[in-house]
Amino acid sequence: MKNITVGISDMTISTKADELIITYSLGSCLGVTVYDPQTCVGGMVHCQLPNCSTEDKTKAINNPAMFVDTGVSLLFQKFFEAGGNRSRMIVKAAGCAAILDQNGFFRIGERNVTLFRKLLWKNGILLKGSETGGDISRTLVLEMATGRTLIRSKGEEREI
Repeated sequence: MKNITVGISDMTISTKADELIITYSLGSCLGVTVYDPQTCVGGMVHCQLPNCSTEDKTKAINNPAMFVDTGVSLLFQKFFEAGGNRSRMIVKAAGCAAILDQNGFFRIGERNVTLFRKLLWKNGILLKGSETGGDISRTLVLEMATGRTLIRSKGEEREI
């Protein structure tokens, strides 16, 4: 298996069954996977901040994957362009923890997941699985051969 690493504020799409798409250290960031089991098109985005309209628009233009609103939209767009089908898409999410914000001042993770769920709702897209919130960092893995989405955290691995 070939590992394709998705960094912070990064996104990738794959059509290759021998690839694992992986992102590390999802703290307050949002990781989203999308997969079509019939065409074996899949992808992942690792979004750092919630909304580009309240942040730096220049950064959103230069790096749309940095923000949930532009990054998730880009992931879906590239997924469809690669042959993924809306009626078969399996969307899963992880991250959005409160790791460095225990006092709840910034609430980045909470804001990320709220905006993500609003985006799905507005577009009539169902979330098939998620592990968000809490105070732990997670690694997110998408197996392109099977579409399995895995979470690794604290030495354990589980499917979502």
